[in-house]
Formats: sequence, structure tokens, C-alpha cells
Amino acid sequence: MRDYDEITAFLGEWGPYQKAIFFLLSLSIFPNGFCGLSIVFVGDVPEHRCLIPGNLNLSEAWINRTIPLELEKGKLQHSKCRRYRLDVIVNLSQSFPDPDSFNISELEQEPCLDGWEYIKDQYISTIVSEWDLVCDNDWKGPFAMSVFFVGTLSGSFISGQLSDRFGRKIVMFGAMAVQTGFSVLQAFSPNWEIFCILNFFVGLGQISYLLAVIVLGSELLGKSIRVTFATVGSFIPYAFGYMFLPLVAYFVRSWWMLLSILSLFGFLYIPLRWFIPESPRWLLIKGRVQETEAILRHIAMKNHITPPEVLFSDLELEDMKAKSEQSYSIIHLFKTHNIRAITIINLLVWMILTTEYFSLSLNTPNLHGDDYLNCFFAGAIEVPAYVAAWLFLQRFSRRFSLSGSLLLGGVVLFFIQPIPSTLSTILVMIGKFGITISISIALVYSAELYPTVVRNMGVGVSLMASRLGSIISPYIFYLGIHHEFLPYILMGSLTVFSAFLVLFLPETLNIPLPETIGQMQKMKRFKCRSTDKNHYRFYKNGTAGEASMVISKMEEV
Repeated sequence: MRDYDEITAFLGEWGPYQKAIFFLLSLSIFPNGFCGLSIVFVGDVPEHRCLIPGNLNLSEAWINRTIPLELEKGKLQHSKCRRYRLDVIVNLSQSFPDPDSFNISELEQEPCLDGWEYIKDQYISTIVSEWDLVCDNDWKGPFAMSVFFVGTLSGSFISGQLSDRFGRKIVMFGAMAVQTGFSVLQAFSPNWEIFCILNFFVGLGQISYLLAVIVLGSELLGKSIRVTFATVGSFIPYAFGYMFLPLVAYFVRSWWMLLSILSLFGFLYIPLRWFIPESPRWLLIKGRVQETEAILRHIAMKNHITPPEVLFSDLELEDMKAKSEQSYSIIHLFKTHNIRAITIINLLVWMILTTEYFSLSLNTPNLHGDDYLNCFFAGAIEVPAYVAAWLFLQRFSRRFSLSGSLLLGGVVLFFIQPIPSTLSTILVMIGKFGITISISIALVYSAELYPTVVRNMGVGVSLMASRLGSIISPYIFYLGIHHEFLPYILMGSLTVFSAFLVLFLPETLNIPLPETIGQMQKMKRFKCRSTDKNHYRFYKNGTAGEASMVISKMEEV
């Protein structure tokens, strides 16, 4: 019995139509590179100190001494959250015109009761200066970013179900509308609470769009092109969008203007609706055979190919319908010892991956050097990383490639503390390079580990775990208030730990994709039940009948 790829093989793998679809879908991912990550500049914390009212008739010398000095990162700096009591300062200034003649450090301090004064050397405004998200409210900045990732978590959960029910194309353009529309509204947020609510929907639209594009591209393109599209095709445009962000932010220093300009790019992709078709594979599963045949014949025409008179036999249609009616739930990802171990490792690795990726991405303003150049380089380093991931996937072991890139991304972070700050930025970029390679490889590797019957579910659950990691990421560098290098030590340790976890997973390079849970490869260094071993032997030898009996016994257990 032919499967869908065999039936549509007459279309070719890389004809003019496939090239156009590859290019258009890749181009449409460009806005995702700066969506969400714009918080690097929108939510940056400008230099600030307590505001001293101008009606106190204090001399410039006394105003400069009103803010106490505090030891921060080994240096004495003016406090950002405290000042000496102003009523006492006013009285002293009348008795002591010269503040140096009085030991002011012994005076009682108070919080910034009149607000803050923000240095505008770099920004006209950010959400931090707009709504005073500093000192006791400094948790609100990272929280706004975490809300975005809560939105991506929700989008990861619902987008797959919506896509399976209503179609890939409608979810793709619906998600783009949500992402663009709420980004426009977000630029006019009247307060922090509304900003966070809108940021949730921006995140929901962003991840829903990205997943819909990857799924649609995988179903429209041939087998040999899917890995290329899932790595280079999908994520290099994302990296270009990432690099585009600091270029715009350099010239636009107001947070609401920056969001307004970036959100407008979503409107440029409306014409794609008339060029990108619905997934013929999804249409066929839904029984919409005529629409499927119309799309396939249109592709054949664009590729200058004459299609067969009959595309699908009745028997093939019945077989596809039967497969689509099979029902599996999330419990099947934990049903046997083997798939349970694979799933748990996948969840841990994905959480750690995204925690480090977004922690390093969002920490750009804290790096040594120019913020805009650092952000540009953080995006630029992803281009060779995606190319490297594609080459590794073509030629080398999935398991060792993923473990090695994780090890690179984790180990370099341990060396940031002992080296000069001028070199620490280079190490952070190397860590970003390694973790970006890991994400690209992990996306393909996870899909290959799971069998067809639960593959979408397995990858979906892994991506949901990754969203949990991204929710945590804005607070990783918040730990730096306790120890400057604690975030790097924590991230490096977790990433190295995940590199060793990956070594327990089975290899999938040049191995046929499993169709059922029983056909999955076995975990390394884990003992499996005898039924698992027998089925694996039967599957390798091609004795499908005996294998099916073993599957039945396993499912009964």
C-alpha cells in the first residue's frame, strides 16, 4: 500500500513550485525574529536615581550629595532606590552651604518618594521609565516578558488542535493577524497591566504562526527538503529578523514608536494568502479529495509535469481514512518503559535548551560593549549555527551532534567569570552559537524519536516543555543581584547536564521512522521488557505479523 509521499512522488522534490513555496514560507517567518525579542530594547532599564524636586532651593552641590553611594559590582555608585531624607537635607543646606563640611553619610535614608529621574542618553523612553518599573517594582519588567512566553505556551497547546481541525492555512494567517493586531494595540498601552495582557496574545500569535508555517511547509515539500526547511529555511529568516531589530532600535529610541514600526511588517504578508495553498495532506485526511486533487494538479502544472489520470485509488483513500481515525492520547507518551524514558529526557532537554537560549538573548543589555552591536551579533551568530545544524543533520550522528553542541553551549559559560569583561561577550556569543545549533538539531531529532501514531503529540509536548523554560528565562539574570556570575554558572551546569542526558537516547540517523510505539528504538543503557526486545527483533527481520502480536500484548499491559 502506497503512502502519501509515494502517491505524490510524480510531482518531484524540488520543482519551480516547491522552490516558490519554500521561499515564500521562509520569508514569512522574518517578523518572528523581532517579535517578542523587541523587549530587549522596549523593556531595557535606563540609568536612574531618585528624583529631587526642583522647588527645594538646593544648590547643585547639595543635590549631588543627596543620593547616597552604594557598592555595586565592586564599584561605588549612586543608589538607584534610596536618598537621604530631604527634610533633613534642606535644613542642613541652610546651616552648611558646603556639603563637604558635614558627614552626610550618617544621615537617615528614605525611598524615592517623588519618583525617579531617568538618564536619556540612550532611550527617550522604555516601558521601565514609562511606568517606573524599578526598585520595588523591578520584577514587573521580567514578568512582562514571562507573560509573552505564557502566551507561547498557550499557543503551543492550542495551535496544533486548531490546525488539525480547521486547517494549516487558516491557522497560519489567523495567527499572523493575532500577532500583528495585538502588537499594534500594544504600542498604545495605557499602563503596564494592559501591556502584559496584550503581550500574552502577541506570544500566542507568534508561536502559533511559527508552528503552522513549519507544519504546512513540511506537508507541502518533499521528504528530502523537509529537514532543510525545518532548519535553514525556517530559522535563518528568523535570524535575519533578529538582526533587523537592533538596526531599527538604533534609530527609534521610543518604546511605543519602535513597537509601532515593527508591528507594521505583519501587514506586508497579507498577499501571501493568494499564493500559499492549504495542505493537500490535511485535506485528504479530512476527506476533501476534490480539493486535494485540484491542488496537486496545479502543482504539477507549475512544475510542467503531466499528472496521472487517477491520483488515489479507492483502497488508498480507505486506508488513509482508517489511519486518520486512530485515536491516541498523551498517556501513550508514558505508556511503556521505553517511550516514557525518551519523553522525560526530551522534556528536560527542551526546558534547559530554551532557558539558556532566551536568557542569553534577553541579557544583551548587560553585556560589555554597545547594546545594539551586541544584539546584532547575537542574531548574526545564529545564521552559521543553523547552517552548521543542517550539515550535522545531513552527515553526523543526531545523538552526538546534539550532545556536543550542548556541551559547547554550556562549558564556555563557566569561563566568563575569570576572564576580562571585554572577552566575556565573545564567550556568550559562542554559548549562543552552541545552544542555537542544539535547538535546530533537537527539533528534527525529537520528531524522529517518536513513532508516526504519536509524533505530532510527542513534538508538541516537547515544545510545551520548552515554553516552560522560556517563561523562567527572564528571571535567570535577575539572580545576578545576589552574585554577578550566578546566572552563567547555573545555565552552564544545566546545559552540561542535558548534554549527558542526550547520550542515553537512541540514534536515528539513517534509521526508518517508526510507525508504531512498539517499533521505536530502545533507550541506551536501559533494560527493556522482553516483549520490547522480541518486537524489535521481529521488526528488524520484517516479520510484521509477529510484531503486531507483540504490540497487542504490550498495549494490554
